[in-house]
Amino acid sequence: MDNAQPCLFAPAATLHWAQAVAKHMDLALSPLEEREFEDGEHKSRPLCSVRGRDVYVLQSLHSDARASVNDKLCRLLFLLGALRDASAARITAVVPYLGYARKDRKSQPRDPVTTRYVATMFEAVGTDRIVTLDVHNLSAYQNAFRCQTDHLEATGLLVRHFAPRIGNAEAVVVAPDAGGIQRAERFRLRLEQTLGRPVGSAFAEKHRSGGVVSGELFVGDVSGRFAIIVDDLIGTGGTIARTAEVCARLGAASVHAGATHGLFVGNAASALDRPALASIVIADTVPPERLPEGPVRDKLVVLPTHALFAEAIRRLATGGSITQLLAS
Repeated sequence: MDNAQPCLFAPAATLHWAQAVAKHMDLALSPLEEREFEDGEHKSRPLCSVRGRDVYVLQSLHSDARASVNDKLCRLLFLLGALRDASAARITAVVPYLGYARKDRKSQPRDPVTTRYVATMFEAVGTDRIVTLDVHNLSAYQNAFRCQTDHLEATGLLVRHFAPRIGNAEAVVVAPDAGGIQRAERFRLRLEQTLGRPVGSAFAEKHRSGGVVSGELFVGDVSGRFAIIVDDLIGTGGTIARTAEVCARLGAASVHAGATHGLFVGNAASALDRPALASIVIADTVPPERLPEGPVRDKLVVLPTHALFAEAIRRLATGGSITQLLAS
């Protein structure tokens, strides 16, 4: 094994995606033992020497039919700790979807700040760096961790998907709530640069209290335009569906959703099953297995992220620029 090459590990839960990343780097995943014990406990250990190596562990932290986010987080932390004990020189956790990133502040008295607690656990097992994609709150993410952090964005992937489909039509980018305005603006500016002409912006008001969503204000002109609702994730689908209905009612020529992480929990399939929404575009950080076959699945487009992460790992391993990667 060439010690100059980065060493890549992936638990079974993220194996398919990690293999695509490794293939793009012309590398093989390093061998890993994952053992289950009769009482429900488990262990993971590298089956090759990592002494003095630059090590990357790839694991997306979302629940699925086989494992909860808690189980995946626990397994990832134990593996990172084992690699530290095995004398790896530098350990990077590559987490395409970072679970618990939405609970980043106290919204009610005595609320937990779970993002900070998760960061502390990563640091406690010896993680040197964490890499993620389109975290919910970038400032909270960067402030929660004391180890190095890198933040990738799917903006380029989404722009490359939508730009040729817009053609000569007028386009408008819609933020579905106040928290997503800056994210939508970054996408709008990149799309405007690619198209070489102005792209409009719009904003939908949304308030959430006790699980009830309200807000009627909509700012911006979508009439006759190719409208793209941009968000970091789709959970129950309610926010996207609500915004799509407003855009359609205000005369948008077509309405599309672009989000990085497709969680599709609860009644997302029925919430998103409406004529107002022409397409739903997500990245492959969370496999869309919760969506059943049918009308909503037919509207779904999944963009691969393995090339983006492969290039990010290559640059981190060789001292390259992540900033330049995001601008490309």
